[in-house]
Amino acid sequence: MRQLMHRHLGKLVAGAAIALTGTAAMAALTLPADAGAADRAADPSASAAAGRAAAGEEGKPAPGVVEGARAQGERGRGRDPLTDDELRRARELALPRTLRADAEDVTGKPGPEHLITELAELGPAEVALADPPRRANVTLYDYKDDAYLTRTVNLTTSKVESTDSQHGVQPPPSHAEAVEAARLLIAAPLGAGLRQDYRDAAGRGLTDPDQLTVSGFVYRGRAEGDAPGALGDCGAHRCVRLFTKADNGRWIDTRRFVVDLSARTVARLG
Repeated sequence: MRQLMHRHLGKLVAGAAIALTGTAAMAALTLPADAGAADRAADPSASAAAGRAAAGEEGKPAPGVVEGARAQGERGRGRDPLTDDELRRARELALPRTLRADAEDVTGKPGPEHLITELAELGPAEVALADPPRRANVTLYDYKDDAYLTRTVNLTTSKVESTDSQHGVQPPPSHAEAVEAARLLIAAPLGAGLRQDYRDAAGRGLTDPDQLTVSGFVYRGRAEGDAPGALGDCGAHRCVRLFTKADNGRWIDTRRFVVDLSARTVARLG
């Protein structure tokens, strides 16, 4: 009886195994073509290997593609930034020969000092136009008269539409003004400390502002507190303080010095 039961049980197990084998074979035949994606997701190493194969070389990314800059036209449209050609034309329109002769730049040469040229805002009725006019605000500083000038030029019609002149207004200095302030400080008796600090930092003498990295910020004299002595004219005059850094990257503190670019003098705060 025991032998009969063993033989019967063996037949049942064998039949179940055959049924399972047949089901697995059917599943293998009916799997979709992308069924392996799940396996790759479950196996990060397989996904990484596939990525490297797509890159072209084992362990190396595919080479990047550098796109060239879009060709710049002579004239922008709408609120596009001013093109190089528009910047040049704006300065030419804002600086006629008569203004160049009657004004001086930061070095005393004819013509006002150029500060910045920016795209002007549109008028309320022009915002909805398909091709609105292009205008530029050209800001200048006339050292001969200590005047801050703003001239609005229409680049579409090539005309100067407005001119504004103010005294006692001191916008941030341009890079050229910061460089000239550094030149005056280097040459002044009060610049002895700067020259010594530069020698200590760089191991050589300081004779030219090109040996420094400079940036400037405006000093407005009494508007910022006490402005004794020569500093009393700052605000009406164009006065600048400096951040300076040696050509080896070391900062040199020059913030307590004030350079009056209008009078071409140097003073010290405190």
